[in-house]
Amino acid sequence: MLKQRTLTALVLAPLAVAIILFLPTTVVAAIIAVLCLLALWEWTRLAGVGSRAWRGGIVAVNALLFAVLWRVRDQPAAWCVIGAGILWWLLALLWLRNFTYAAAPTRENTAVKLVAAEVAILPAWLALMKIHEGPDHGHAWALFALVLIWAADTAAFFAGKRFGTTKLAPKISPNKTTAGAWGALAGAGALAAVWGWLAEVRGAALVALVGLALLAIAASIVGDLFESLIKRQANVKDSGTLFPGHGGLLDRLDSLFAALPVFVAGKALLDLALRP
Repeated sequence: MLKQRTLTALVLAPLAVAIILFLPTTVVAAIIAVLCLLALWEWTRLAGVGSRAWRGGIVAVNALLFAVLWRVRDQPAAWCVIGAGILWWLLALLWLRNFTYAAAPTRENTAVKLVAAEVAILPAWLALMKIHEGPDHGHAWALFALVLIWAADTAAFFAGKRFGTTKLAPKISPNKTTAGAWGALAGAGALAAVWGWLAEVRGAALVALVGLALLAIAASIVGDLFESLIKRQANVKDSGTLFPGHGGLLDRLDSLFAALPVFVAGKALLDLALRP
């Protein structure tokens, strides 16, 4: 499994870096929207939507929603959408505490999980577009946000494998450990400090950037656990089989969905605080 994960990452990582750094935001928006829609397709199955026609209809409606969000990305309403995403992940903490909530395969529970998909995926996509289109090295900051989350995920894997004994949430995801969570936070903090220093961020601003990175990674852990909960309720191991060793798209994007709104909103507030 480790060999498969490594080979898949070696193939996909350079492609992702090239897309984020060198393509215009309009093209990046379309590519990421397609990936999000594929992840939503997987989510609809986990939510209990059995009809492929219904699942396709949900995806089509969300394609239109992406187009609408693209049109309003520079308006105040965009920040309301991103804020709704942050609020959702705070509410998800309550769901994780009551992990049997919406477990029964009823229409009502399916509807709840579909609403959860909307407030998880749409704000994250919009947040990434906001930071990517930013005037001050937006492409580089977008890449940093993604690399931060990926690096934390990698650090969690190796820390959990080496030091993991205490389970983080055994009833939700038996393989996740507290050591893995601490490893993710430590890796993210170190990376943020190095990135900030290279970007000539100093003093209190550097401390704030590291703090924001830790907060974003804490959110990413919640996102990862929530997807594990949905999979456990659906009685499946992976959301899909698209990536060898990595599962489906949703398995790769769950952390991003939770972390991106937090990071982008926090960076915007930090920029405002530092503005002369």
